[in-house]
Amino acid sequence: MDIIASFIDLFLHLDRHLAELLADYGSWIYAILFLIVFCETGLVVMPFLPGDSLLFMAGALAAGGGMDPAVLIGVLFVAAVLGDSLNYTIGRRFGQRISQWPDSRFFNRKALERTHAFYERHGGKTIVIARFMPIIRTFAPFVAGMGQMEYRRFIAFNVLGAALWVGPLIMAGYWFGNLPVVKNNLSIVVLGIIVLSLMPLVIGWLRQQAGRASA
Repeated sequence: MDIIASFIDLFLHLDRHLAELLADYGSWIYAILFLIVFCETGLVVMPFLPGDSLLFMAGALAAGGGMDPAVLIGVLFVAAVLGDSLNYTIGRRFGQRISQWPDSRFFNRKALERTHAFYERHGGKTIVIARFMPIIRTFAPFVAGMGQMEYRRFIAFNVLGAALWVGPLIMAGYWFGNLPVVKNNLSIVVLGIIVLSLMPLVIGWLRQQAGRASA
């Protein structure tokens, strides 16, 4: 329960945690954010790390003068591309073996199965679409690698998805994160971002349940 409480606090108070990291580590904040995004996109056991809300809050922090937004976008764009590339490589080389792992706190088998079904429906576009879907975002490149997608095709979707995900979310935080109405309600804004990010997963689950009921 303490771990769950810690993650809830992390998600809902990203502004405070990022500000503390910036104050404590200065320009090393770029490396810390790089590592978080890289791990969230590159390791199938790390889907719980913040993604969309982290980018928004990083942009808001940059607007306050703590970071250069251009450098921030460049660093996290590279992190997102490299993370997906690593995940693709792991899936291509070890995917069949890893897919046999039992469901656990560190491996979400149902999420892998949902991502695989999503990939079967949407093909390569999954790599772009999944950028905006927590959990699915982490498993999508892994499934693409496991499905032996041609790497040149994968990297094109990977770069496009990273550009559409990182830049707009950081700039949204940069432009709107320090507006009084947003700044005074950051916890609600973060919660809203998380809810909106999860909506495609909820809708997909509801459609699946409706299909089973009508079968």
